[in-house]
This record gives sequence, C-alpha cells and structure tokens, in this order.
Amino acid sequence: MNSLAKTIPEWLEVCHLDDLVMGSGVAVLVKGKAVAIFAIGSNDFKLYAISHKDPFSNADVLAHGIVCEGNGVWTVASPIYKQHFRLDTGECLEDPTVTVNTWPIRLRGNLVEINTSDEVS
Repeated sequence: MNSLAKTIPEWLEVCHLDDLVMGSGVAVLVKGKAVAIFAIGSNDFKLYAISHKDPFSNADVLAHGIVCEGNGVWTVASPIYKQHFRLDTGECLEDPTVTVNTWPIRLRGNLVEINTSDEVS
C-alpha cells in the first residue's frame, strides 16, 4: 500500500441515527470486531466510538455500561468490574496505563459512520 492510501479516511456506515438511544451505547460489528457507539446529549449531541471489549474482564460489554459525566468528561463504567473509560480518549480513570481503542465517528445525514483508516482491533 502506498503512503497516500494510508492518509485517506475510510468511513464505514455502522448504523442509522434512529438505532441509537441518547445517553447509552449500542454494539456494532466493524470489520468483524465489536465496537461500542455512544450518543451523548440531546439536540446538540456528540457521538463516540470505543472498543466494546473490557480489557479487565476480556468480555464484550462496554456498550452495556452506565454512561456518566464528571467535570465535563464523559465516561462509561464497565458492567463487570466497574472501571470507567473516557469516551473521548479510551483512558481508564482507575488505571491510566490501560486504554481501549477509540475511532473518529460522524453523522452524515441519518447515517452513523466510523473512520476505519486505522485498523479496528
């Protein structure tokens, strides 16, 4: 692959806006991997895409966690051992050496798309 191909964003449709529930997550498959999609807010909402896999339990559960906000930072608490992961960076608040993957995400019309230029893992 040439270097130009690596810099071109590859956007992949993952769901419709109507599939999302504000303030909670849904799990989608992206290139065979589980990704958690979150819609936070109301009229001026923001979308986040993080790995669905909880690195502490190794279970695909993060989309089912409780979303919370503290000091302007949105996180999801894993339903297994309750660690909190930042939705914007994937960093674990209880152990900053542990992170989950995050991806750029956008809304195009009614379609939710994630940038898969970086390998989904």
